[in-house]
Amino acid sequence: MTPDEVIQLSHYNAWANKTLYDACSELSDTEYKLERKSYFGSIHNTLNHILVGDRIWFGRLENVPENLALEDILYDDFNNLRSAREIEDQRIISYAEAIIQKTIDGNLDYQNIAGNSHSDPMSTIIRHVFNHQTHHRGQVHCLLSQTDVAPPSLDIMYFIRAND
Repeated sequence: MTPDEVIQLSHYNAWANKTLYDACSELSDTEYKLERKSYFGSIHNTLNHILVGDRIWFGRLENVPENLALEDILYDDFNNLRSAREIEDQRIISYAEAIIQKTIDGNLDYQNIAGNSHSDPMSTIIRHVFNHQTHHRGQVHCLLSQTDVAPPSLDIMYFIRAND
């Protein structure tokens, strides 16, 4: 993994989040928060979880750990959550644009939510952070397919072609 790859993933990540939030903005609040068969129970809860995951991981990466639980609801309404998502995506882009190869090639020492200490390769952690978002955006995509709003295409190839 190289700094250029991390930068590309950070920009793709922001684009995919914006695209998904644009689709979710078409939902009524009732549809958006409706309990559905899914791990986090609703589109709203799943989008909150993605933000929680980013805050936990980037808190570790920036050495300012967050004290959050994976099921925390950081924002009760869509507009505030969307604004926080946009700010977090800019944080991720800024982090990516400043990363150097030496950091990517190193390890990150951190404590997980349970308080257990770990030392993992940074390249694996970075891949995990972006994969985590992709995984849960896929869940939101599936939940959107249960509404009248068409789920958007989020493949990285669409991002690359849109930014050529």
